[in-house]
Amino acid sequence: MPLGILRQRAFLIVTILCVHTGVISVAAQELAQTQQGVITTFAPIVEKVAPSVVTVFTTQTVSRGMTTAPFGDDALRQFFGGQLPRQGKQTLQGLGSGVIVSPDGYILTANHVVSGAEEIMIGLGTDLRKFKAKKVGTDPGTDVALLKIEEKNLPAITFADSEKARAGDIVLAIGNPFGLRQTVTMGIISAVGRGGMGIVDYENFIQTDAAINMGNSGGALVDSEGRLLGINTAIFSRSGGNQGVGFAIPANLARDVMQSLREKGRVVRGYIGASVQTLTPELAEAMKLKGQPTGALVGEVTPKSPSEKTGIKTGDLITGVNGKKISDARELRLMIGSMAPGTKVEIEVNREGQNKTLNVELGEMPAGVAEEGAEASPEESAQPEKATVFGGVAVADVTDDIRTALNLSKDVKGAVIAEIDADSPAAKAGLREGDVIQEVNKQPVKNAKDLVAISKRLKPNEKILIRVWSQGRSGFVALEPK
Repeated sequence: MPLGILRQRAFLIVTILCVHTGVISVAAQELAQTQQGVITTFAPIVEKVAPSVVTVFTTQTVSRGMTTAPFGDDALRQFFGGQLPRQGKQTLQGLGSGVIVSPDGYILTANHVVSGAEEIMIGLGTDLRKFKAKKVGTDPGTDVALLKIEEKNLPAITFADSEKARAGDIVLAIGNPFGLRQTVTMGIISAVGRGGMGIVDYENFIQTDAAINMGNSGGALVDSEGRLLGINTAIFSRSGGNQGVGFAIPANLARDVMQSLREKGRVVRGYIGASVQTLTPELAEAMKLKGQPTGALVGEVTPKSPSEKTGIKTGDLITGVNGKKISDARELRLMIGSMAPGTKVEIEVNREGQNKTLNVELGEMPAGVAEEGAEASPEESAQPEKATVFGGVAVADVTDDIRTALNLSKDVKGAVIAEIDADSPAAKAGLREGDVIQEVNKQPVKNAKDLVAISKRLKPNEKILIRVWSQGRSGFVALEPK
């Protein structure tokens, strides 16, 4: 090979190597600069926050009835040496977490951690000094409880503004999973404003993938600055352990509940006196609402309530409060519940396609009004004459026996579902035995005969809007034609 070509190739190789070396050098510099801004440890934050997270010990005595064992007695006697203990009293001990929120001994935890507890002890610090705690107040509606111990100069946590929390923010969960004190896990906020899961009445959870397990309940969810973002309360799990879906009560909500519990010993909420449900596309179609409407559909108005006094009616769609749009029933419940009784609000409703604004003065929510009605079904002894409607639904008149069995008030009229085919459109829409059909396409139903007559006049291939009393309250169901 000619010497000139060799020199050219050698020069090319050297050039490539130089360029490659230069790229590596630049990349190394960029990496070094990036590493300066990367958080490589959360130790300072943990050292700051961990003393504010406490261990909650509970003791509860329960009566033990007949024991049911998954295996036969013979398989277990070898462990117990004879007859198994079956009756008597049993002492249950629980373990959870809590967060110190004031230097003078106030502690936030989850209500379910201390519910039913006869004795509550708080363990502080790494040496687990124990102090007897008393309940200041509890709020099952949000799963928040406030405790108090007689101690001073405690390391209180700093609250963050949980309204500013965003999906993707880094968070730390600190608590006592499985009794392992002050365990720290890290993750991100997966979502905010989670609700509709039926865990509590007022759901507005922060969802996180930071590992949360049994014993974490009542512990702290903190941001990257060590401020309290939420109180850990629940997980979604098929195994009982962490699967990356945990929920925390937002700090702002927990703080509002705490202040009410401190001042009044209970949570006082605003109240309009209307049973509402979320408007689904099926209900919107059945109600012939145009566009893509959202809101809270009024299924029932409580007599002598603020709603009745103002003129809110069954079938109204509440679309806004004080100029803020309402997307679903949960959002309305949270907004009204966060206001004080006596507050005057403007409620926007859509009534049969017409928009109206009503001025409502909120009342005070009566105790227990948010609780679900007990599920009931007609007694087998009650066998009134049945008639079939909607294909697969057998209905009957509401007799005195049925009214007693279902705990129906005298003003609830209609036709009770005595039997229902599990494969029928009605069953798939959510109707069940014991439900009382009160209206069909806004036509009142007084008895089974009325319902049969109305059903015969229904147009084919048209959605049916049914108002139904179910589980203690009235609501709407959209039914596909048979």
